[in-house]
Amino acid sequence: MVCVAVGYLMIYLINLICVQSEPCVAFLRLQAKQLELPIQVYYPANEQNPLVVLTWQGLQPELPSVLLNSHMDVVPVFPENWTHPPFGAEIDQEGRIFARGAQDMKCVGMQYLAAIRALKRSGATFKRTIHISFVADEEMGGRLAMLPFVDSKEFRALNVGFGLDEGIASATSEIPVFYAERTVRRVIFQISGTAGHGSLLLPNTAGEKLSYILERMMAFRKVQFQRLASSPELSIGDVTTINLTQVQGGVQGNVVPPLMTAFFDCRLALDIKIPEFDANLHKWAAEAGGGIELEYEQKRGHIPPTATDDTNPFWVAFKDATDELGLKIKLQVFPGGTDSRYLRQVGIPALGFSPMNHTPVLLHDHDEFLHAETYLKGVQIYQKIISNVACV
Repeated sequence: MVCVAVGYLMIYLINLICVQSEPCVAFLRLQAKQLELPIQVYYPANEQNPLVVLTWQGLQPELPSVLLNSHMDVVPVFPENWTHPPFGAEIDQEGRIFARGAQDMKCVGMQYLAAIRALKRSGATFKRTIHISFVADEEMGGRLAMLPFVDSKEFRALNVGFGLDEGIASATSEIPVFYAERTVRRVIFQISGTAGHGSLLLPNTAGEKLSYILERMMAFRKVQFQRLASSPELSIGDVTTINLTQVQGGVQGNVVPPLMTAFFDCRLALDIKIPEFDANLHKWAAEAGGGIELEYEQKRGHIPPTATDDTNPFWVAFKDATDELGLKIKLQVFPGGTDSRYLRQVGIPALGFSPMNHTPVLLHDHDEFLHAETYLKGVQIYQKIISNVACV
């Protein structure tokens, strides 16, 4: 049984880490057939971005269901920096499985299915229906998969009341549990200014205005950096991050350009007042000398965090399961973005959780790996968690 469970993961890693979506869907159809579960394939945006849902109907299907979500897509690789083929799913003598997606997040999707397989074989039944979803486009922001899906009649028909999604590995004994995410603001400053010969001291140039914007944004960033450095109890998800990611403009070395563009990736902490932050951006643009237009590549409103107290019976069931298993968990705000935000935005409580403690954090890194023993232990953990949340 152990060899079979690890084998399924390795086959999944080999067959699904690809650009094409067809092998992913074909593999999941096979899993659904073996599990004797109905499967639906949706295309919320286009045929290149499928969304697959397997369903295990509960004894009381009218109750809000449980959604176990994972994503099929992965980030690119640089094979020359890997010691094992990144798409080979090779296992070494220490039991480490090397492959892109081993942590982010092929392991979780297969742990869901392995846990469901074990529960079905044990004869378990649950009050609530369980949906296991595999989505595309998560690494690109979910705009072609989960985002349009949650607004569809097909999603509403699933009657989702609670969701589980990915977390992050932990090098310590603690496993982080993510109950919220920061608000993403990708801000673009289109900065117009006086153009002319590079030998002159022209007024109101785009470069001068860019310098002012950089000064203001980096001053804000410095405050957050110092706050994080001076407060050991805080994690990166508790502060606001601001990073200059792109600067564009210019014609040639001796010409003052009429336009420069600056891109900033901003992740707003839960304590930030979003209207006030946006107002400051416009204020700084005006103070820089005018002629600056603001655009947003991403501009979403505040996403309410998932309640982690007695008001949320799913949280209580989840916490009871981790307590019974003797797991050390730590509530955190997710530093990046996952598809959980789309569930929370429509009022569905969701938790991010990947049972990968005593594991170096290697998502998006070279030589991404997961130990087989950690993977198998995670299957047992999910059996208990699924059993608890599906019986609330």
